[in-house]
Amino acid sequence: MKPIVQISLDLTNIDEALETAAMAMRAGVDWLEAGTPLILAEGLHGVKKLSEAFPGIPIVADLKTMDGGYLEAEMMAKAGATHVVVMARAHEETIKCVVKAGADFGAKVMGDNLGCPDMVEAAKWLEDLGCDFVIHHIGYDERRGIAAQGKRMPSPLDQLKEVVNAVNIPVQAVGGLSLEQAIQCPVYGAPLVVLGAPLTIDADAFKTADGNLEQSLRLICEKIHAYGDIKIHS
Repeated sequence: MKPIVQISLDLTNIDEALETAAMAMRAGVDWLEAGTPLILAEGLHGVKKLSEAFPGIPIVADLKTMDGGYLEAEMMAKAGATHVVVMARAHEETIKCVVKAGADFGAKVMGDNLGCPDMVEAAKWLEDLGCDFVIHHIGYDERRGIAAQGKRMPSPLDQLKEVVNAVNIPVQAVGGLSLEQAIQCPVYGAPLVVLGAPLTIDADAFKTADGNLEQSLRLICEKIHAYGDIKIHS
C-alpha cells in the first residue's frame, strides 16, 4: 500500500477549514479529515461542504461514534464522508452497526483504540469486528494531563509496531506527533499518516497555525510518499 497523508481539520469554522484544505491539497495531502471540533461546530453541513469543494478526495468524518452507530455513519456517508470513525470502547453492537452502515452506504470504517487498557488487543478486536483501518490514538487530554504531572508524555509510537504487527489492516498513528515522528510512521509499517494538532494546527486555539505551513506540508508529503509501497500483513 502506498503511503497516504491525511490532514485533520480540527477547526471550528467551515470557511477556515476549506481554506486550510485547499492549501493542503496544493501541498500534496491525499485525504481530508473533518475533525471532531469541525463536526461539532458545523455538523453534516461541514462534511457536505468539504465533499462538494473537493470531489473525488476521500473525506474522513471523525465522529468518534460511541452509540447510535448505524444512523451516525449513514448520515455522514450521505453527506459525502468516505470514511467514518468508531471507538473501540463503544459496545460491540455499535461497532457492528457502523460496519454494517459502511457496507450499506459505501463508507470505510476506521476503528479508534483511544483510551483502551490494552491498545494492541483493542486493535485486533476492531479488525475482528470488520473495521477497515485501525487508528492507534493517544488522546489530546491524556497527553496534556500526563505532561502536566511532570511525567513523560505518551506517544502513539510507543506501541505502534506492536499494533501494526497484530493486525492485517492498515494502521494510522494519531496523537501529538512531531514533524519528524510523522515522517517516520511508514518505517513502523503504518502507511496512513495523519497531520493535525499540534503539527499543522494550533492545538490550543484550534485554528490554522501561523508560519510557512504550506511549505512544511509539502516537505512532509514528499518524504512520506517517497517511501513507496508499504507491506500490510495479510
